Amino acid sequence: MTAEGLPMVVPASDLPARVRIYEVGARDGLQNEKRTVPAEIKAEFIRRLADAGLTTIEATSFVHPKWVPQLADAEQLFPMVSDLPGVALPVLVPNQRGLDRALALGADRVAVFASATESFAKANLNRTVDESLAVFAPVVRQAKDRGVHVRGYVSMCFGDPWEGAVPLHQVARVCAALRDMGCDELSLGDTIGVATPGHVLELLNLLNEEGVPTNMIGVHFHDTYGQALANTYAALEHGVTTIDASAGGLGGCPYAKSATGNLATEDLVWMLHGLGIETGVDLGRLTATSVWMAAHLDRPSPSRTVRALGKTTQPHKDQ
Repeated sequence: MTAEGLPMVVPASDLPARVRIYEVGARDGLQNEKRTVPAEIKAEFIRRLADAGLTTIEATSFVHPKWVPQLADAEQLFPMVSDLPGVALPVLVPNQRGLDRALALGADRVAVFASATESFAKANLNRTVDESLAVFAPVVRQAKDRGVHVRGYVSMCFGDPWEGAVPLHQVARVCAALRDMGCDELSLGDTIGVATPGHVLELLNLLNEEGVPTNMIGVHFHDTYGQALANTYAALEHGVTTIDASAGGLGGCPYAKSATGNLATEDLVWMLHGLGIETGVDLGRLTATSVWMAAHLDRPSPSRTVRALGKTTQPHKDQ
């Protein structure tokens, strides 16, 4: 473990006092694993994440099993964790059928998944951007009518493996459409990890100009080029207080092969705690959880913080 008192807390001016970490490890982190992770292990993973202090944990996706086989156990998994006190458990719903399945199990937070580019919309949703938005509109409307909180993911906000650079106005158009149909929050996805801090700030400024307030925005960075923490800091400077991250740095994207792991929650927490920003997360417990999951996946965690803090704590699968 690290020496006592580290990271030393040195606050920076004009940054948020507290950040909500939107933990995506159990869904986005595990959906691309080649090895099937049993529902019981996923449930224990979620329980351990909650015990570490995470209060928003995306649990699963009600997508057709043919498209994401790793999440085929959604109906089995969700009831196993739905009674966690004080923990929000959003789930992904790709369409009306997915929403119906989620509502039947009592889900009160859902997310829809849009694309800023035509190529990814075709690869991920088998529709154009506008066609996918048309599918989401009644899903969001019904969810809101039932009092359900709705998040709108927007993928490929900063670059696309087929189209290259993505015009900012293209991203803003999709974000505005999701806002107008009733989404409570938006998550800007750097799906292939190509964003840089200036790019992040430019998009956030444009969204504000287009009437999307900062308090509605979360950011979702992948670390393909090592820019995830730098991009996060830029978003913090702008006032963003919702940051997506994945315990242990798990994750990728089954439809964008150049997408590598998400920003590791431990790396994020290390930086935030050093800045004096409250998260409510116990870094030691979180690290132990990722070491435990790495043992089940039979490979080391890509998180630098997990590697640094976990050297003396290497539990076996049954611990």
